Amino acid sequence: MPEELRWRDAERNRSVLLREGLLGDAPAALEDEGWTGFELLSTERALAGAEGLAEAAGATHLVPPGQVPDVAAKVLDEVGSDRLVALGGGRVIDAAKAIAAVREGEVAAVPTTMSGAEMTAIHRLPAGHEGISGLRPALVLADPELMASAPEAELRASSMNALAHGADSLYTPLADELSRGSALRGARLIAASLDADRAGRDRSELALGSLLSANALDLAGLALHHVLSQTVVRVLGTPHAATSAALLPVTMEEMSGRAPEQIAALAEALGTDTDGIRRRIEQLGGGRRGLGELGADRARLGEAIEVAMARQELFRMTPGEIEAADLERLLEGAW
Repeated sequence: MPEELRWRDAERNRSVLLREGLLGDAPAALEDEGWTGFELLSTERALAGAEGLAEAAGATHLVPPGQVPDVAAKVLDEVGSDRLVALGGGRVIDAAKAIAAVREGEVAAVPTTMSGAEMTAIHRLPAGHEGISGLRPALVLADPELMASAPEAELRASSMNALAHGADSLYTPLADELSRGSALRGARLIAASLDADRAGRDRSELALGSLLSANALDLAGLALHHVLSQTVVRVLGTPHAATSAALLPVTMEEMSGRAPEQIAALAEALGTDTDGIRRRIEQLGGGRRGLGELGADRARLGEAIEVAMARQELFRMTPGEIEAADLERLLEGAW
C-alpha cells in the first residue's frame, strides 16, 4: 500500500483521500479541497478524538441513536449550512446525506467504521421531508486507523459487511467490468488483511478493501443479500454489521447456484473455491454467529419475509426466481 492514496472520480464528482493519521489533518485537508464554512455532524464518541475538526466547524450537531429518517429529521432544523462534514459511522454519514438531499447541499465524509456509506448514493430522506435522491459524499477523508480500530470480533463483522457490499453487486444487471473489478480487488484486500497476524495487520489494506467494495455497490447496486439483511435489521432490530456477517455465508452459497461465474470469481478472490465459500466467509468473519444469537425474534420472521418480498429490487437485481420460501430457507440457515 502507498503511504497516501488519492482517488478522483470525475463522473461521480467524488474525491477520496486515504492516509494513516488523516483525522488529525482533517481541517487542513478540508481546506485544501476548498471546504470552508462547514458544519459538523457527529457523535460524542467520535468527537472525543477529533478536537481540531470540531474547532474548525461553524457548528457541531450530535446525531442521536435511531433510524436515519427519524434522526435526520431531528437534526435538520438545527443545520444552517449547505456544507456538512460527517464524522462517524453509517448512521451519521447517511443522516448527513439525507439532510443535504433536502437542503440541496453537499457532504464530506470522515468515516469511523467500514460501513461503506461514505462511498454510496444510498440513503433515505428525513421523515416528513422531500428531497433529491441518490446524493453521495463529494469528499471522503479515510483514515485507516480510524476505520479499522474496532475490537477484533467487531472488526471482523464489520469487514464481512464491507465484503458483502462488493459481493452482492457482482451479479446485478448493472454490474460491468469496472464494478466487478472493484468488488474483487476489495475482496482480495479484505481477505489478505484478515488472514494476517493481528499485530502486523495492514489497516490501510482493510480500509481500501472496504472503500472499493462500497464503490462496487455504488456502481452496480444491491440485490438479495442487502435486501434481506437490511430488512432483518429494520424489522427484527438486530445490529447491522453483525446481521450482514451472519447472512453472508448463506446468501453467497445460495448465489453460487444463481450466478455461478460471479461467485466462482469471488471465491477465488477469497482464496477458496465455490464449494468452500461458505466456510471461508465464516472463517474470515471469526466463526459462525447466527441471527438467534444477535437477538432476532423468530416469531417475527414471517413479518421480515413479507417486508423483503415487497422490495422490488429483490426481483429486479437478483438472478433467478425468488419466492417467500427461498427467503425463509435462507433465514433459517442463518439462524
